This record gives sequence, C-alpha cells and structure tokens, in this order.
Amino acid sequence: MTALLDILGITVPIYLVIALGYVCTRRGLFAKADLQVFGRFTLQLALPALLFNALSQRSVAEILNLNYLLAYALGSLVMVGLGLWWARRVLGQSLSYSSMVAMGMSCPNSGFVGYPIILLSFGPVAGVALALNMVVENFLLLPLLLAIADAQGRPGQWKSVLLQTVKNVLRNPMIWGVVAGFAFSLSGLQMPAPVGRTIDLFAQSSAVLALFVIGGSLVGLQAQGLQATVLPIALGKLVLHPLAMWAVLVWLVPIEDPALRAAALLTGAMPMLGIFTILNQRHGHGTVSAAALLVTTVLSFFTLSALLWLLKLQPV
Repeated sequence: MTALLDILGITVPIYLVIALGYVCTRRGLFAKADLQVFGRFTLQLALPALLFNALSQRSVAEILNLNYLLAYALGSLVMVGLGLWWARRVLGQSLSYSSMVAMGMSCPNSGFVGYPIILLSFGPVAGVALALNMVVENFLLLPLLLAIADAQGRPGQWKSVLLQTVKNVLRNPMIWGVVAGFAFSLSGLQMPAPVGRTIDLFAQSSAVLALFVIGGSLVGLQAQGLQATVLPIALGKLVLHPLAMWAVLVWLVPIEDPALRAAALLTGAMPMLGIFTILNQRHGHGTVSAAALLVTTVLSFFTLSALLWLLKLQPV
C-alpha cells in the first residue's frame, strides 16, 4: 500500500494539473488563444531556461552521456521502423499517414509531461535527461519523420525537405538552451547571482505551465468512431516504446547511472509530444492525430503509474 501511495504521489499531481487545465479551458476561464500564449511562453522562455540551468551547473562529462543518447535513439528508431512498417505495409497507407503513425509511437512529450514526472521520481537528473532527449528528438527523430511525410508526392526531393526541416529545428529556442548550457559548462564561468536567480524564476515556471497547457489543448479533441484507428498508436507509444527501450538498455547499450536508466525507460513510456496534431494537420491527418493524442494522454496515467510501480519493485 505504501508503494502504491508513493507512485500516486508522483502521477496524481501531474495529471491533476492536466485535468485543471482541461476544466478551466472547457469552462471558459481561459480561451484556446490564452493557452497558445502560455505554450509560447513555455517553449520560448521557460523550457530553454530550464535546459540552460540543468546543463550549465554540471560538468560536460556528467552531461554528455553518449550511452544515453545512443540507447534513446536506438529504442526510438525501432518504433519509427515499426510504425512505418505497420502503417505502410499492413494498412497500405500513404507516406505522410505512416509518418504520423510512427511519430505517435516514437516521439514522447519529454518536456511537458516527461520532465515533471522524472523530476518527481528521480530528482535533478531530470534536467540532464530532458536535454539529451531534446538532442535526439530535434536532430534525429523529428527531422527524419517530417522529411518522410513531406516526401509524399515529391520523389527525389527528400534531401531538400530534410535540409529545410533541420533549418527549422535550429530555430528552436530549446535547442539554443541546450547549446548555451553546454557552452557555459565548458567555459567554467560562474553565473552572477542576479542573473542566475532570474533564470531560475523562468525555469521554475515551466513544469506547471507545461502541464496546464497540455490539459487545455485536449479540449475539443474527439475520439468517437476512431478508437480502432488510434488504439494501436496508443499501444505502440505506451507499451511497445518502453519495451523497446528496456530491450536496448538490457541487451545493447547499458547506462551506468541507475537514475538515467530509469529516465530513459520512463521517457519511452510518455504520451506523444504535445504538438503532434499541429505537425500532422498540414497533411490532412489532424483528426486522427488529435484523437490519438487524447486517448494516449488519458491512458498514460494508468500505464505510467504501473511502470513506476514496476520500477519500484524491480529497477531496470
């Protein structure tokens, strides 16, 4: 019973904030446009500040865990391949639809959901895990999947599509938060106290705002009539992705730090990234991706609680 209460003490606050965001938006206390402002603040300022803080206050040797990067990349690429195969070969869908399925199965919400849960579970290592996740997701997974989607009907142009995707990634403020954090760590400089406290204020606002925005973004999403379509995506994201990560960690790429090992496994078990629907709307898959996001986020409360309980009984 104590173990169960400990697990619920981690997951319930996270999902209560998500639920509060949903209720406040549903009741009209905040409009969808307000949430877009909150989301931009989180993405443009709060999360970059958090990433900078997490990296600038540690040595590069402590941060740059190549085994973590390799393990997370391999486990996620397994799911990319599985999602593409299932949608393209089994269902006979288009490249853009297959990319949407693969993205849903392989790209977790590391910043908005993953960071708060890992922080409550394993403490400060959450910031390092988030930064390493951002590197893999923004320089490998998203460019690859967006290039595949954009290659629909454009044979032979995948290189230009990939190049444009990488350019867009380089404009991401979170990536610059990672770069600045690494650079400051390498410099060996000490942060002036007033500047450091200012960055801390922005960083501390990231978790609750991110979760609130996730909840509000679920308002208006519908899954009626699409359960048979979206449940395989949810299964891939919440069950198969962490299983793939576990297999990689156990048999292929061991990670020495037990907290980072658990963080990698938990990251694989997160629901898909919050902008999943936005990224797939331009190819006409907005309805399916929105339904998948809704179903996966709701189910993740139960699957994440179960995984945390398993990790408490038997660490990876």
